[in-house]
Amino acid sequence: MIEIRSLEGVGFDAMTAAFNDAFSDYDIPARYTSEYLTNLVTRRGYRPDLAVGAFDGGRLVGFVFNCLDGDQAYNSGTGVVISHRRRGIGRQIMQRSTDTLPAKRYILEVIETNKRAESLYRQLGFVETRRFQCWTLVAQTLLSVPAQAGVPVLHESWFDMQPSWQNSLASIRRASEPYEVLGDDRGYVVVFPSNGDVPLLAVRRDQRRKGIGRSLLAAAAHYVGKPLRIMNVEDRFEPFLERIGAKKLVRQIEMVRSL
Repeated sequence: MIEIRSLEGVGFDAMTAAFNDAFSDYDIPARYTSEYLTNLVTRRGYRPDLAVGAFDGGRLVGFVFNCLDGDQAYNSGTGVVISHRRRGIGRQIMQRSTDTLPAKRYILEVIETNKRAESLYRQLGFVETRRFQCWTLVAQTLLSVPAQAGVPVLHESWFDMQPSWQNSLASIRRASEPYEVLGDDRGYVVVFPSNGDVPLLAVRRDQRRKGIGRSLLAAAAHYVGKPLRIMNVEDRFEPFLERIGAKKLVRQIEMVRSL
C-alpha cells in the first residue's frame, strides 16, 4: 500500500537516495550527495511541509520537492524510483501538489526528451512558457585573460531575459552555500565555487560586443578552477555560447499552471 504524505520530517539522506534512483536513467544521471541536494533545494525555497512523498512502508519511492516564494510555487524535482514506476505514483503526487499548494502559479521544468513526464504535466493543466538550454564550459576554451574581480551591484535592468526560478536573485540570496560576484560597472557574473554553477551573467547595454561577457566567464572559470554549469538560458543565447566553446547538454521546457 502506497502512502502519500508531506516530506516533513524526512531526512536528506533518504531524499537523496530516492532522487539518485529516480534520475539514474535520465539524459544526465543524478549522482548527488546529500549536501549537494540540500544546497540545491534550499536555494530554490524548499518547503518540506508542502513537498509530497510516496512511501512504500518506510521507503521513499516518489517525491515532489515543492518550493515557495510569495504567491508562486516551484517544482524543484519530481521522480519515482525505477522499481515503482508505471503505478500512477507520479500523477498522484503531482495531483496532491496542485491541490494543496498555497500559490497562484506553479512552475516547473522538464527535460525535452522526457515525453512521458511532459505529457503528464500537460494532462494536469501545465502549459509551456519557454524553452531553455543547459551548457557546460571548461576554462581551456576561453582564450581571453580573466577580468579583475570586483563586487558590482547586481543590476536587474541589464538582464536580457527573465531568469528561471533557480537563477533568480531571490534564489541566489536564499543560498546556504557561498557564491562569488565578479565584474565591475560594465558587467558581472555570479558563480558558485562548489559546483561551477553560473546563475547570472549580465553586461551593461552600452558595453556589449566588446568581449566583456566572455572575459567574465573566463574570470569565473579561473576563480572556481572547474567546468562552469550554465543552466536554463533561452535559445537566443546559443550563438554566443557556441562562439566561446561551450558544450550543450540538454534542453528543458518551462511549464506553468495557474492554481
